[in-house]
Amino acid sequence: MSVNERARHLPDPQRRKLLEKATAATGGLALAATSYPFLASLAPSARVRAQGAPVEVDVSALSPGALATVEWRGKPVWVLHRTPEMLAGLATLRGALVDPDSSLSTQQPEYARNPVRAPRPDVFVAVGICTHLGCIPSYAPEPGSLQPGWPGGFYCPCHGSKFDLAGRVYKGSPAPTNLVVPPHRYQTEGRLVIGEEGKI
Repeated sequence: MSVNERARHLPDPQRRKLLEKATAATGGLALAATSYPFLASLAPSARVRAQGAPVEVDVSALSPGALATVEWRGKPVWVLHRTPEMLAGLATLRGALVDPDSSLSTQQPEYARNPVRAPRPDVFVAVGICTHLGCIPSYAPEPGSLQPGWPGGFYCPCHGSKFDLAGRVYKGSPAPTNLVVPPHRYQTEGRLVIGEEGKI
């Protein structure tokens, strides 16, 4: 083998350095590409993050008597804009209710432990799940719409539980307690935040 041929087979130091860098970069990219799905699987999904996060509701957009339903922590939460007539009717129901002042029910913030079960009488916020077996009651606000003498409220068709427009359970209903009132606060006069307590 001639000297020239031997020189062609000897490694070039610059070429070797270039190949080493290219191999290291390719290996690093491959490691990052294979690690990303694993690391991403450890982070909570957007749905999980959203389920625990507070939810904002524009209550100024709710017309009197309207009920909005939003999702918070995977549950339906009702926001009801009560009319003056609805509020006046609440005072007439005390004798028909299991816990009219919410003194027995522990599933509400302290500021909702009153006959209207709300810090603001015109806006009622409740988890829309029956406290009997977890069904979702229907909103039947019109007096007499459910049956003669019905004053308006929420009715669970699964087992017949009845609640008034403050989520208070009627005597004789299978549901043992009033509807749950979640923590909530008002960011502004028209902006409700569900899932946070604080300045009302």
